[in-house]
Amino acid sequence: MDYGAHLPVIDFGFQRFSLEWLTAYVQTARDLGFRAVSTNDHLIHSRPWLDAPTALTAILSHSGNMAVGTSILLSVVRGPVQVAKTMAAIDIVSNGRLIVGVGPGSSARDYEIVGLNYEERWKRFDESVQALRSLWTGDGFTGRFYSTEGINLEPKPLQKPAPPIWIGSWGSDAGLRRVARLGDGWLASAYNTTPDQFRIGLDKLQSELKTVGKNPAIFPNALVTMFMYVTENKADAERVLSETLTAFLHRPIDQIRERLLVGSPEACADKLTAYKKAGVQRLFVWPIKDELDQLTIFQRKVVPLVS
Repeated sequence: MDYGAHLPVIDFGFQRFSLEWLTAYVQTARDLGFRAVSTNDHLIHSRPWLDAPTALTAILSHSGNMAVGTSILLSVVRGPVQVAKTMAAIDIVSNGRLIVGVGPGSSARDYEIVGLNYEERWKRFDESVQALRSLWTGDGFTGRFYSTEGINLEPKPLQKPAPPIWIGSWGSDAGLRRVARLGDGWLASAYNTTPDQFRIGLDKLQSELKTVGKNPAIFPNALVTMFMYVTENKADAERVLSETLTAFLHRPIDQIRERLLVGSPEACADKLTAYKKAGVQRLFVWPIKDELDQLTIFQRKVVPLVS
């Protein structure tokens, strides 16, 4: 299992957005040996949220050889033509390091403000993935909601035939069938799973991959949105859990305490060990505050304890 870092695109009230801050964050992650950097997407949320493609583009020249990607991007809300155009450009200027993680999203408000029916999100999403690939490869696609016939977006991405598309799923049977059918990889959500649940989902996914003729042995996965605050101070840990994460994620505090990396290095390492044994291949951490220090503490005090 290796590690990636989420870009700090959510304003939790501890740090102002700036290009200098994003640059310092990515340079720190790069120098500490993180293997990937990724960004998440919402148009509107309970907290200010920096635009995902813009933030990702801004840090490319400082990311070294790290993979860059989205985890996830709202391909329905933004529209497949717009997403295909933007992601093709990012793939080119990153020299082919892009992984496109997509999902329908879980916010009805994102759909409302762009005039789309939230109840149609799954049907639209399936078509949006097919439309993305067809726009990149030049093969035509026509569905109920989208058609790429006669559209020739240039320039095409650097990766051929197309950048890999990883599908976000919390692990439902329908979601894992979708990952197997449409995806080149699986993005699971840290605050919506446990190591045992991930293992069950992975077993189901591997079965579905065989059904659709894909090789489970080479199908990648990652665990994303692993919010993190590593500290020996129990009072600080409880404040992060109760005052920041519970309100933001709308999950019970005991569930968040069980699943996310908030607490001592030893406790965090125990959780990572369990996910590693469950089959997680890459895990993306997201520091809540003190981001540069937290990335350093994670790599120097937590990772060495993972067995």
